[in-house]
Amino acid sequence: MKLTNTGKLALVGEAAAVMRRVVWKRTEPDVQLLQLLQRADTGLVYPSSEVHEENASAESLSVEDCQTFILLDATWQEARKMFNRSAYLNSAPRVELTPSRPSRFNLRRNQRDGGLCTAECVIEILRAKGENSAAEELEARFSEFLQASK
Repeated sequence: MKLTNTGKLALVGEAAAVMRRVVWKRTEPDVQLLQLLQRADTGLVYPSSEVHEENASAESLSVEDCQTFILLDATWQEARKMFNRSAYLNSAPRVELTPSRPSRFNLRRNQRDGGLCTAECVIEILRAKGENSAAEELEARFSEFLQASK
């Protein structure tokens, strides 16, 4: 709900047709989310360098093989807490994105080097999946958001 949240940008336009927002609840996980996590083609977009050693056994999944992407729409610090407090996420295969360029998000302090904001992650996923029109539309909305937030 922060003014600098970019996840809400992906819930509008072409990308919205394939998006679903789930409100995180540590002790009451969403039933549909739990079902998705049972599928082999569902992956958690999360930097492997952030995963603690006890969870290092989780496998990885390529962007190409992943059909359902789970993104923790939060700051890196908040996302780390959400992940660590959600045992049901720990065994989800990890999907690592290879950004086509550095993050343009500059509205918060203490940003993780090499990290992308939620909207940028969605843009990268859409591009990798060949959804270029949706990616361009979201990128334009993201650019407007950054400009308006200055």
